Amino acid sequence: MSAVLTLVKGCFQWIFRLLTGRLSAVEPSSTLVVVVVSEGRHLPQKLPADWDVLQLKQAVAPKFGLRHTQLDIVLAGKRLNNSTLIQDCDLGPQTILHAVKLKKNENQSPTVQEDDEGSKPLSETLLDLQLNDEERRNLPDSEKAKVKAHFYVSCNTCNKMQEGKLRVRCKTCKIGAFTVHADPQSWQDVLEPNQITGECLNEPSCSVIHHNIGPTYAEFYFKCTKHVSEGEKDSSVPLYLIKANIKDIPCLACSDVSETVLVFPCDCGHVTCLECFRHYCTSRLSSREFLFHPQFGYTLSCPAGCENSFIKETHHFKLLTDNQYKQYQRFAAEEYVLQSGGVLCPQPGCGSGILIDPHCTKITCIHGCGYVFCIKCRQGYHIGECSDTLDNGDCGGPSNYNIDPSKAIEACWDLASKTTIRIISKPCPKCRTPTERDGGCMHIVCVRSGCSFEWCWVCQTQWTRECMGAHWFG
Repeated sequence: MSAVLTLVKGCFQWIFRLLTGRLSAVEPSSTLVVVVVSEGRHLPQKLPADWDVLQLKQAVAPKFGLRHTQLDIVLAGKRLNNSTLIQDCDLGPQTILHAVKLKKNENQSPTVQEDDEGSKPLSETLLDLQLNDEERRNLPDSEKAKVKAHFYVSCNTCNKMQEGKLRVRCKTCKIGAFTVHADPQSWQDVLEPNQITGECLNEPSCSVIHHNIGPTYAEFYFKCTKHVSEGEKDSSVPLYLIKANIKDIPCLACSDVSETVLVFPCDCGHVTCLECFRHYCTSRLSSREFLFHPQFGYTLSCPAGCENSFIKETHHFKLLTDNQYKQYQRFAAEEYVLQSGGVLCPQPGCGSGILIDPHCTKITCIHGCGYVFCIKCRQGYHIGECSDTLDNGDCGGPSNYNIDPSKAIEACWDLASKTTIRIISKPCPKCRTPTERDGGCMHIVCVRSGCSFEWCWVCQTQWTRECMGAHWFG
């Protein structure tokens, strides 16, 4: 009876975790599916998560025609200890493990157990990259679990910020059968090339080993922990300004102490919680106060006004909602066009960016709505001098007449009418009289007294034989 009750209780607990989202993709007691790679051969392998590395070697070695004493298992830049449990290796579904054939002088007895940290996965030995050398040396063993390195990435598959895991491969051959000579100690070691050397075990394919040319460098990259691995080419952008708040520093805006914070790249390293960072971005976005940096793009700096504090990796702005991020991308593209000497199409509902010839006055929105306009006045293209017929008349007045800008927007009597006219009509190229086409051909004759200019509805220029042949009836 007790066995039945235990089974029923277990079922209810499983259903509860499933409904509340607490059922992880891979539980410690479940069966893992990994891909063991050796000399180009891929072997999908199911194994219990409570196995150790020695048991994994014993299971896969015969399938490669080897004894288990002839294999090493490599993950994230480290040869794994025989006694290391698979469930402690930060694996996910379809994780790739590299089985490397040992050289003759490297054969080990299966009973030999390495005690050094280098035989553990990089994710187990790596401390938070915020710590400096002195802090690492003076850190008691009891504190190491608290300051274990945590990473956050912008995952395109999940389309949001997720926890990430650090992986390493050979810079030359891009294969993960690679061991590092030293753990990275800072973000510079991880993000910048040629910082950490190591040994590529992809013999004899790797050109560095085959030709013995110079040092062999590690290439670090990040993967999302939440979705099934798509192989060694699967990577995510690291959000390196987002860090675990191991020093319990309060947010510069709300003064709360959060577990996960964003640290601005200023000399002071100002800290903000993620909620306040989103609010900061949203407020600057709504007022178009992002700054266009020639090197880093459309970005923000530290809200405290610190110098040299621009956010270089703009994927941090994906913390905004999808709609806000799309708006950010649109504003960034528009700003790039303007900074490059281009213009935005003035037609309502379009706004496409157009790069122009400096001496050109007639602009056509080729990749957008097709609107043809004058570069000087942004109205439909016309012959002769520009006029202020439609846009001469803001809501202001004499210089000594002060108004409330917010109320002035509501007091624009003709604003809706002007917008409607621009959408459904085009101005005569000669006199700029708004003209609405209600059918028929593209040959338009201006009905304004004294004008009678014949023009093309498509080209918005004088009617010619080319217009007649190309698009007389559409």
